[in-house]
Amino acid sequence: MYQYDSYDQAMVDARVAEFRDQTRRRIEGTLSEDKFRPLRLQNGLYLQLHAYMLRVAVPYGTLSGAQMRMLGDIADKYDRGYGHFTTRQNIQYNWIKLEDAPDILADLATVEMHAIQTSGNCIRNISSDQYAGAAADEVVDPRPYAELLRQWSSFHPEFLALPRKFKIAVIASATDRAAMRLHDIGLRMVKNDAGEIGAEFYVGGGMGRTPMIAPLINAFVPVDQLITYSEACLRVYNRYGRRDNKYKARIKILVHELGLDEYRRQVEEEFAHLQTLAIEPPLAELERIKGFFADPAWETGLSDEIDLSNADFARWVAANTVAHKAPGYAIVNISLKPIDKNGKAGIPGDATADQIRIMADLGREFSLDELRVTHAQNIVLAHVKKADLFALWQRLVEADLATANLDQITDIIACPGLDYCSLANARSIPVAQKIAERFAAPAKADAIGELKLKISGCINACGHHHAGHIGILGVDRKGTENYQLLLGGCEGADTSLGTITGPGFDENGIVDAVEKATNVYLANKEGEERFLDTYRRIGMAPFKEAIYG
Repeated sequence: MYQYDSYDQAMVDARVAEFRDQTRRRIEGTLSEDKFRPLRLQNGLYLQLHAYMLRVAVPYGTLSGAQMRMLGDIADKYDRGYGHFTTRQNIQYNWIKLEDAPDILADLATVEMHAIQTSGNCIRNISSDQYAGAAADEVVDPRPYAELLRQWSSFHPEFLALPRKFKIAVIASATDRAAMRLHDIGLRMVKNDAGEIGAEFYVGGGMGRTPMIAPLINAFVPVDQLITYSEACLRVYNRYGRRDNKYKARIKILVHELGLDEYRRQVEEEFAHLQTLAIEPPLAELERIKGFFADPAWETGLSDEIDLSNADFARWVAANTVAHKAPGYAIVNISLKPIDKNGKAGIPGDATADQIRIMADLGREFSLDELRVTHAQNIVLAHVKKADLFALWQRLVEADLATANLDQITDIIACPGLDYCSLANARSIPVAQKIAERFAAPAKADAIGELKLKISGCINACGHHHAGHIGILGVDRKGTENYQLLLGGCEGADTSLGTITGPGFDENGIVDAVEKATNVYLANKEGEERFLDTYRRIGMAPFKEAIYG
């Protein structure tokens, strides 16, 4: 994984000192809230319903054991003993005191971490595939390219005051595990017919009140032009993006209103101009970065056999492990959507300080000192020997981290909602828990199979409800929380947006509606169809009749 050089460390240390002075002046009253707000936001500090919330950047979701342990220590020292992992592969702390924020940033800096540009109208944390470097289906490891983009975008003087926030994802396989086409810019690393590496550029995706799937604007940008082409895309947006209306300020609106062909024409024109300025970093820098992501020396001669005589272990292996590109290894997913033996569900994405430290230890012991945060709010150990799986599972059981539900109906993505967020209209967490408890029986969840359920507490869609096979949107209807049900969304390679079924429901009614939808699926599925496949084949009508009839 990437390690800071002296420039990286100096940059982060300088930002900590700068923010410490800004915070001091705010507490003393010599800096107004209006002037302090943009400063704290670009350091990831929000003012929520009950306290400040700090969002810590985890570039492309990759962490070392030491970094993960620090996140657990921060949860204990400065918060209420837990952290919340987010759909941007970051972590948030919901109960921060303003006077502690500079100290947290200083602690993060000791393990090469920060909270820079995790908020504000700038280029946010670059996200990527949580299986990068381990998946057998990738063309290359996408993280070196994500790191190159991170270095380019950090403190970029032109892009620190964009019309709106800006999100970029980089993947390198046909399977999209990062919701790439629902980003402002999505890059898929590919090979052309000559075997050269380049990137497909998708621009203009996003969720929120106007969800859009990013169209392809360039099928192959060579690796020695990635930064220049990215800058061209951003410059056109920065020039024409709406600043008079935040609801129309995202690049997806610009691409839609200009039209794909005109947007592409202007990007190509800007790209031609930028090429005369020679802004692209030398390929030697990309090669330097790649050195940090080289494959480890995999042990050879390892067995692929796993003793599955323990039924609970076998179910966990089937649900939560994925094939690795190296023989004798597996990719392990740790679910942060726990359901205990009594069927009680936890809060999606939350982990206690102790659990965070335990995962740090497990990453060191079993996964070459590396962990990943996923956009589905789970944790991945990317390089686990199959011979170690049973011992790892036993440790996870002890830590209440062994729920076997990856991509099942109880593996719910949910935003913090009205329990924490000042923008929310409805609670997300209790709804997620009630649904998980309704489907807590393993046999029930296994019968349904892959079903991605996502919940947002407001139209900003931080819970990705548009992209759920089943999506739920909480809205405020005359002072009452009301939940709309959507069907048919998908964030993968076959990206689609969900359709609202009809009138909304109260908290209990939405749980019943979800169960009715799954019953329609089970009654109509053919062969190995997923919920999404059956929905696409039979359409909305049978679901709507069952839900409202």
